[in-house]
Amino acid sequence: MIFKRSLPVRFRDFRLSSKLIVTYLLLTVIPLSLLGYISYAQYARSVEEQIGEYMPKFLYQANADIGKHMNELARLSELLFNSDGSLAILRREKYASRSDVNRDEYNFNGFLTRTYVNAGNPDILGVFVFSKGRMYRSVKTDFRERDWEDTLRRFGEKAEAAAEPRILLPKDMDVHYGNGIPYVFLLEPLFDVDNRKVLGSMLIAVNLSFIDEILHNFETDERADLWVTDRDGYIVYHTDRSRIGQPDLRKPDYPVHNGSFRSMEDGVSRLVSVNESGELGWTLAHSIPAKALTERTDLVRNVTVLVFIVIVLITSIIAIYFSWSVTRPLKKLSSLMKTVERGNFEVDLKVGSGDEVGTLGRSFNSMIGTIRELIRKNYQIEIRQKEAELYALQSQINPHFMYNTLETIGMAVEEGERESVVEMVTLLGRMLRFSVSNQSPSVTIGEEVQHVRDYLTIQKFRFEDRLTFEVVQELDAREYHALYTPKFILQPVVENAIKHGLERRKTLEIHISVGREFGARSGKTDLVLRVRDNGPGIPEEKLAQMETMLRGAGFEGRSSQFGLSNVNARIVMMHGPEYGMQIHSIEDIGTEVTIRIPVMHTPEETEQGERGSRHGDDPDADRG
Repeated sequence: MIFKRSLPVRFRDFRLSSKLIVTYLLLTVIPLSLLGYISYAQYARSVEEQIGEYMPKFLYQANADIGKHMNELARLSELLFNSDGSLAILRREKYASRSDVNRDEYNFNGFLTRTYVNAGNPDILGVFVFSKGRMYRSVKTDFRERDWEDTLRRFGEKAEAAAEPRILLPKDMDVHYGNGIPYVFLLEPLFDVDNRKVLGSMLIAVNLSFIDEILHNFETDERADLWVTDRDGYIVYHTDRSRIGQPDLRKPDYPVHNGSFRSMEDGVSRLVSVNESGELGWTLAHSIPAKALTERTDLVRNVTVLVFIVIVLITSIIAIYFSWSVTRPLKKLSSLMKTVERGNFEVDLKVGSGDEVGTLGRSFNSMIGTIRELIRKNYQIEIRQKEAELYALQSQINPHFMYNTLETIGMAVEEGERESVVEMVTLLGRMLRFSVSNQSPSVTIGEEVQHVRDYLTIQKFRFEDRLTFEVVQELDAREYHALYTPKFILQPVVENAIKHGLERRKTLEIHISVGREFGARSGKTDLVLRVRDNGPGIPEEKLAQMETMLRGAGFEGRSSQFGLSNVNARIVMMHGPEYGMQIHSIEDIGTEVTIRIPVMHTPEETEQGERGSRHGDDPDADRG
C-alpha cells in the first residue's frame, strides 16, 4: 500500500478568512483566557497567603488569652489562705471523735462552695482538697463514673505527695463528666508558709468551654476546625467534642509550630495554622479547607468564565462575519481576475463598501475599464493607421494620379528630359516604398517631410508653374532626423490643398513649415507642422462642417475630408485632445492647417503618449 506523504500545514497557506479567525483567537481569546486564569490563581494564592499570615497572629492572641485565664483560675487556690478557719482545719493532724471530723468536713466543704463553686465563676465545675488522707469537695456536676470519688482520692494522695502545680487531663485520671463537658484539673499544692509544711493539694475542675468564647471569632465557617492539644498531642479542646481526649496523630508531622502550612486530609487540601504556647505548652490549631477560602472567588470566577464564554461566542460570530464580509469581495475579485486572465474583460465587481477592499474593487473596475478603453483605442488606432496607409497607397496608385504621373513621365521622355524622367520615377518609387515598407506608425520628421516633398515634386512636374511649394525647416538637422511624428499626416493636407486650390485658382502656392511652439492647452513646447496655401479658402459654413467632422469620433466613410479627419483622429487618440489639427481659412485668401503633436524622441513615445492621453482623460489620474 502506498501512503501519500502529508505536507506540513503552514499558516501562510491558510485561507484569508481562516487567518483572520486564527489571528483573532491568538490575539484576544487565548491572551484573555491566560490573563483570567493567572489573575484568578494569583488572587486565590493571595487570599490563602493573607489568611496564612494573619491566622497565626489570631491564634497567638487566643492562646495568650487561654493561658491568662488558666493562670487566673490557678490563683484561686490562694483564696484558701484567706480563711483562718479553713486553714486551721487543714493544719489539724488528729481528731478526737468522728463528730469533729464531720464538723470540719462540713465547714470546709461549705467554705469551698461559698468561695469557689457559688462565687459566680462559671468555669469552675468543682473543687477538691486533699490533706492528710482527708478529701473535701464541692461540685456543680458529678462525674459519670460511679466510683469517681475513690479515683480522685487515690490520685489526690499521689498529687499531695508530688506537691507541684500541674494541669491534669481527663485521661490522666480517667474520669469524665456525663454530658461531655471539656475540662481539665488544675493541681495546686497547698503550702503552709508559717509552718513551712505542705498542707495538701487542691484540684480545681475547670470547664474549658470558656475557650469557645475566646475562639468564637474563628468559628465563622462550619467547615473550619479549632482544637487545642497538650504537649503530648492529646486533644484538650476541639470544636468537635467527640475528639476531645484523642491524640492528634498529625502533630508530630507539623512542619512548623507557629505558622501556616498546607495539609491533605481525606483527600482534601486544608490550610492549617498553629500556635504553641510557651507557658502552658498547649498548641492551638485552626484548619479550614483551602477551597472554602476561595469560595467567593470561585463564584466570581464561574460568573466571569460564563460571561467570558458568552463574549467569546458573540465576538467569534462577529469575527467570522467580519472575515466573511472582507473575504467575500476578495474571492469575487479573485474569480473575476481569473476570468480576465482568460481574455474576458466584460466583468464588473459590485462593491458598495468604502473601505480598502471597496477601493481595491473600484480600482479593479477602473483598471478593467482602462484596459477595455485601451483595447478599443488601440483597435481604432490600428484601423485608423491602416486606413491612412491604405488611403495614402490608394492616393499614390490612384488611376488619375498614376495616369497623370505616367503621362508626365511620357511627355518628359518625348521631350528628351531624361533627368526629369529619372527623378520622377525615383520619387514615385520612394513614395511607394515609404508607404509599404515601413510598418511603424511613426516616422521621423525628415522622412514625413521628404515624403510630402516627393509628392509635391511629382505634382510640380505635372502642373509646372501653376504649383509652387516651399518647405521651411525651423528645426536643426539633428532634430529633423531625431524627432518623430505619426506617419502620413502631411500628404492628406497637401493633397486636399492641391485638389481644391487648383480647381479655382490658376496658380497655387503651398507653404510648409515645421517648428517648435508653446502649446497653451498642453502647457509644453510642441511640434507644429503648418500647411498654408493661397487657395480659394473655405466658406464659413463649410469650415464649421469640417470642424464638426474633425471633432467627431466615428468614421465618415470615404468623403473628401476623410484624410483630414483620419489625421486628426489618430493624433487625438495617440496623444490626447490637447493635440490634433486646426483649420483656419479666409475665403478668397487662403487656408492654413496646423498640426500640433508632442515632441517625441523615439517611436515608442507614440505609444507612451497614447497612454498619457488616456490618463489625461481620467480625472482621478490628475488628482494622483
